[in-house]
Amino acid sequence: MNRITRFLARPAALAVMGLTLALGATSCATSANVAATSDFDHAVNFRAYKTWAWYPKQANDTEGGPARGYESFTDQRIRDAVTKDLTAKGLTEVANNASPDVYVAYSVRVENKQQIAGGYPYGGYPYYGYGYGFGGYPYGARAYNYKAGTVIIDIVDAKRKELAWRGTGQAQLDNNSISEEETYRIVNSVMGNYPPTDQRRQAIR
Repeated sequence: MNRITRFLARPAALAVMGLTLALGATSCATSANVAATSDFDHAVNFRAYKTWAWYPKQANDTEGGPARGYESFTDQRIRDAVTKDLTAKGLTEVANNASPDVYVAYSVRVENKQQIAGGYPYGGYPYYGYGYGFGGYPYGARAYNYKAGTVIIDIVDAKRKELAWRGTGQAQLDNNSISEEETYRIVNSVMGNYPPTDQRRQAIR
């Protein structure tokens, strides 16, 4: 098993480890905000990439259906959004066996999250730590549960078989699954960071 196969085989939970989200105290009122982050190989010349194909071993049916022989609605929408974005950026989709410059892979998950909003510890001072108030929450704070949808998109250098770019997007969902509108919004937010700009490359160095 080569390096990229082992990398893509890791659970999506590990892939998003360390992702910091600042949904804010008012995030329960809207699902429009998308927390999008990305990272990349600084040695890669992304302008040299002209052709792409879907990763050959990409697993479909992200909604957990009974069959793998067809794509779920979420799969179809993610693929459509990615295809439109890369086409608009001048990349051409080719067959897997046509020696593309890069492969594209993705993963999706919906998780239960909890947000703590408001509240102050005894004495009226702002809450900066933990362990104050009742049950470990700051005094007057309230916790609410919500669904969060996470989409991870990988750009893999086909010749080197190494990850060149990874984008992650997460948004609060209105339902237990990612809707069509939410899918396009998350994917477009993630792909908005690709390719890395020259200014960003210089700023990170």
